[in-house]
Amino acid sequence: LQVLGFEVDTVNSVQFSNHTGYAHWKGQVLNSDELHELYEGLKLNKVNRYDYVLTGYTRDTSFLAMVVDIVQELKQQNSNLVYVCDPVMGDKWNGEGSMYVPKDLLPVYRDKVVPVADIITPNQFEAELLTGRKIYTEKDALEVMDMLHAMGPETVVITSSDLQAPLGNDYLIALGSHRKTKADGTRITQRIRVESPKVDAVFVGTGDLFAAMLLAWTHKHPNNLKVACEKTVSAMQHVLQRTIKSAKVQAGEGNKPNSAQLELRMVQSKKDIENPDIIVKATVL
Repeated sequence: LQVLGFEVDTVNSVQFSNHTGYAHWKGQVLNSDELHELYEGLKLNKVNRYDYVLTGYTRDTSFLAMVVDIVQELKQQNSNLVYVCDPVMGDKWNGEGSMYVPKDLLPVYRDKVVPVADIITPNQFEAELLTGRKIYTEKDALEVMDMLHAMGPETVVITSSDLQAPLGNDYLIALGSHRKTKADGTRITQRIRVESPKVDAVFVGTGDLFAAMLLAWTHKHPNNLKVACEKTVSAMQHVLQRTIKSAKVQAGEGNKPNSAQLELRMVQSKKDIENPDIIVKATVL
């Protein structure tokens, strides 16, 4: 976000030695009191007027509930504030979904967080958790996105899915839906599908990168979800291709790269993040 020209005040929801893709990690999980204290400091200095709030990985229910209170307070100050929520809860491995945060976060996301969010970026598993509905076909996915719109957010992007891609098995499908209410009260929904080449490795942090870039590109293209998603997914591809190439070199011929070698090559991809060459196109549905 900083590379793309945004002034960012960062608040850690956890302070870990490393991300949880490694075998071990040490550190602290922030609770609501600690978050509140940090926010109070910003407030005392009167630097708490924001255009965007972006949240991702969180492990504590009280922290998450406090986020909702803060977002609501910030929206009272700036009614145009956009809250981008990546509801990080879990994922699917070999078709089986599992949660990697405490289960009691789900009702907080579903009942409190999603209703105040403007943009949400769940993966397929998280979208299913939030709506209580399984996705087997693209039609199911579009209906689930409509259910998520009905909960509050104007923009819903399912960042990855295990749906069959028209381009074939080597492609991953993401789906986006943007619902706008026109001045006369009529609603229009723009829906898109993005197919990007699969990369054979497990990366950590791709969801965070996706949510941050989607925030930036929807800011720059507020009424064009297609372009925003093309830029986001294209930049992701550049980062992932650079990462896997570098990881394979480090691992050596015939060896599987480890977590350290698969750390996303963010700094090396600065130019691609700033101005991505569009290598992935979206289809309007």
